[in-house]
Amino acid sequence: MSPRHGHDRYPYSPITERPAYDWPGGKRLAIYLGLNLEWFSFGEGLGAELVPAAHQPDVLNYSWRDYGNRVGVFRLANLLAELKLPVSLLVNVQMIEHAPQAIKAFPGAEIVGHGRSNSERQGTLSESEESKLIAETTAAIEKFSGSRPRGWLGPWISQSHVTPDLLQEAGYSYLLDWCHDDQPVWMKTRRGHILSVPYPQELNDIPQIVARKRESAEFADMIVDAFEVLHGECARRPLVMGIALHAYIVGQPHRFKHLRRALEHITHHADGKVWFTTASSIAAHAASLPPGMVP
Repeated sequence: MSPRHGHDRYPYSPITERPAYDWPGGKRLAIYLGLNLEWFSFGEGLGAELVPAAHQPDVLNYSWRDYGNRVGVFRLANLLAELKLPVSLLVNVQMIEHAPQAIKAFPGAEIVGHGRSNSERQGTLSESEESKLIAETTAAIEKFSGSRPRGWLGPWISQSHVTPDLLQEAGYSYLLDWCHDDQPVWMKTRRGHILSVPYPQELNDIPQIVARKRESAEFADMIVDAFEVLHGECARRPLVMGIALHAYIVGQPHRFKHLRRALEHITHHADGKVWFTTASSIAAHAASLPPGMVP
């Protein structure tokens, strides 16, 4: 099918016409934190910018990003431990080589495949090159953690026309790249299917703070506002609320203060309907439901 006519990964499904189900323990609002642990090449490749780069090597922006792995990530680790919040770590595997302490700061956390580094996009690669990237990432995480990753988020949320197929064939059970729903959705692949778990492009500090130039107080208010709306809606249907974070952004002291405020609000106002969890636990529960429950 030509791109102008859409795709055949999943059919249209209005959320109001789906069967209702519960998360474990009768809960209805699944909340997970997706913390991106990313490595960037020096003097080349892609990278978020605090200010427009004038030339390479781009010392200003490189060092700004490097702050997250050297300082900010440990500030976040202490906060999540204090609040007893689980986390899904979206890991570039070059972090394993260059900054393994940043990953180890979250003992027992889920590790999600996030490519080799965030200086490249996988969607521009050939099928064989993309398959190699996925295989290298998978093997490095398994060697480091002792278990294969079950989920994937492409660097820069970049996909080719065959990315879901390659991930399913590599043994992945879910992906996070498609940000089109508040519930998990099955996606068709050429040899089966893979689950799409909601990942936020709005409750995400890069689009809001870096791209839209909103600052931390407003971003924290967005997290609180989203929680209140979804908490009210979840009586009617199960929902997923993801919060996407980057240590070099919300790990900065002036932003960290407001992130703490937002996370303390949702933990203090959580009730029996709220499930603080990981992306993999959401995917596993959705996959265990009877056929037809998940669109």
